Amino acid sequence: MRILFVSFFIVIADQVSKFLIKGINLPAIGLIIKGMRPGSSISLIDNLFRLTYIENPGMAFGLEIGSKPIRSVFTIFASILIIYFIYKNKEEIFYLRFSLALILGGAIGNLVDRIFYGVIYGTDKILQGNVVDFFQLNIPDLKIFGKTFYSWPIFNVADIAVTAGFIMILIGYRKIFRKREIEGQPQPLSDSQIFDSKLPDENITLQPDNPESPSNQIGKTL
Repeated sequence: MRILFVSFFIVIADQVSKFLIKGINLPAIGLIIKGMRPGSSISLIDNLFRLTYIENPGMAFGLEIGSKPIRSVFTIFASILIIYFIYKNKEEIFYLRFSLALILGGAIGNLVDRIFYGVIYGTDKILQGNVVDFFQLNIPDLKIFGKTFYSWPIFNVADIAVTAGFIMILIGYRKIFRKREIEGQPQPLSDSQIFDSKLPDENITLQPDNPESPSNQIGKTL
């Protein structure tokens, strides 16, 4: 399933961007990156688009459902389910498989944070790390699931991939299932097939009329 390379690329891009923001210090392998301080911000496009480093203990949009280990286990289960779904639909159109690969890559990208970041950075136990977010868009207040956000929730590369995958599926829903309906319907015969079906079989030999048939007897009588 070569489409999984899309997911792999997203995970790599997501993790590299997070290490650049958060920083990492592994002198044993010569990897030392000085990141941003938590809560610090860098303006990229005036006050509209900024890099703002925060750590998100919850799920998308800061929602907290269950404990950290439960959220991690749920994400693992969801990722396995998506991989299975990609495999079951390996003969489907590229559009659907690409959408699922985006969602899978984003899910695994954030899952790495939750599983390993607490241990890597010495802040918590396995399965209890926080997700690193850093892209910030300043927009009017937003209310989601009863919670008011005074700025667009800060997000990361993994979040972009998941959101793009879901949007593609929603937009292409009719296209995907319309194709299935067409494939399930009998296809009309082409002009050549219709013409050929009307031609007599060359192997059929016309037999002379039976002199004893009723039609011949009537003809004789007349």
